[in-house]
Amino acid sequence: MTTPSVHRSIEAVWRIESARLIAGLVRMVRDVGLAEDFAQDALLSALEKWPESGVPDNPGAWLMATAKNQAIDQIRRSRRLEQKQDQVARDLMTTVQIDASRDDEIGDDLLSLIFTCCHPVLATEGRVALTLRLLGGLRTEEIARAFLVSTSTIAQRIVRAKKTLAAARVPFEVPSGDELAARLPAVLEVVYLIFNEGYAATAGGDWMRPSLCEDALRLGRILAELAPREPEVHGLVALMELQASRLHARVGPDGRPVRLLDQDRARWDHLLIGRGLRALDRARGLGGAAGIYALQAAIAACHARAVRPELTDWLRITALYDALSQLMPSPVVDLNRAVALGMAYGPAAGLELVDAIAETSALDGYHLLASVRGDLLAKLGRLEEAHAEFLRAASMTQNMRVRALLQERAAAITVGACPRSPS
Repeated sequence: MTTPSVHRSIEAVWRIESARLIAGLVRMVRDVGLAEDFAQDALLSALEKWPESGVPDNPGAWLMATAKNQAIDQIRRSRRLEQKQDQVARDLMTTVQIDASRDDEIGDDLLSLIFTCCHPVLATEGRVALTLRLLGGLRTEEIARAFLVSTSTIAQRIVRAKKTLAAARVPFEVPSGDELAARLPAVLEVVYLIFNEGYAATAGGDWMRPSLCEDALRLGRILAELAPREPEVHGLVALMELQASRLHARVGPDGRPVRLLDQDRARWDHLLIGRGLRALDRARGLGGAAGIYALQAAIAACHARAVRPELTDWLRITALYDALSQLMPSPVVDLNRAVALGMAYGPAAGLELVDAIAETSALDGYHLLASVRGDLLAKLGRLEEAHAEFLRAASMTQNMRVRALLQERAAAITVGACPRSPS
């Protein structure tokens, strides 16, 4: 095997094994930063040795054994851990080998790492960066590229997050009872924030970044396996699966955005649709009132089940948004309700709600408010106002693809042909 092919294999192994590796090490050393250092040292050892020796039969076990041996060596050398070194070293030595009998323990470690990375003591941006780093296996520069910020900015966020966890002495454990219920939303929020940035990039020249969607989906699926009795976990997975099923149809051959109602539904991924619908059924089967992710997944399911746009059940979607707005009052939810109202009851009904949202100033500077208002005005024949709204929306967005499309919509009105907005 050539050196480049070995390096590609190592990269693939790292993406698969790094989260479990770091999780197991955190349980041993009780420090996220130290655990990642040991894991990185093991990765460097693999880069040095595997091109000559070949990739081992169980690369995950090799990495874990190497990391733990390095941890033992450092603990023995560290003066600040002199009193603990013998006991910790013995503990590490007894757990060098990974075998199938420890699957449950590894699962607990992973779940503990997820809750640690998403601990509320961290700022949201720190949670996202640390989660992608430790659980997604992404390099700092990859995270920076995904979010269009500098590598140094992401590095600072990760370092700050690790220091905050250490200073707060955040326990490495899965919360239970009321604490689990209180902290689970923060975990789900991080996963969905990652997905959304991939699904509709806030800035840059690409409308989507599918690799982020894939990372979020992988995290969601892991979480669903580790917390099978939590309906909102399955609700989130359902939502992401159903939305991801449309990724290939959301852009045309020229890379331009294609709105939901104009998409070629033959290009939707029906395997993902099936997975999403099953996850939604699983969430419902666990009982209790539907949460915010299950409700959004139910909305996405209405679109997924419509083989043609005109068959979309907009009345049900409107009712689901009504329920969502009760559970999660938000001007963004109300804006989506306005779109559904406009489809179910006519553009005048939708515009009435949009204007009410605009009067509150809650979404000032949000390009989708102006874009939706422009769309509804165009349908009502108020073309001059619609033209102005599309231009205003274009001036607000930082995404170049969306800006270009909104400018095209404004220009099209002047020649009497107004293409539909993206969704």
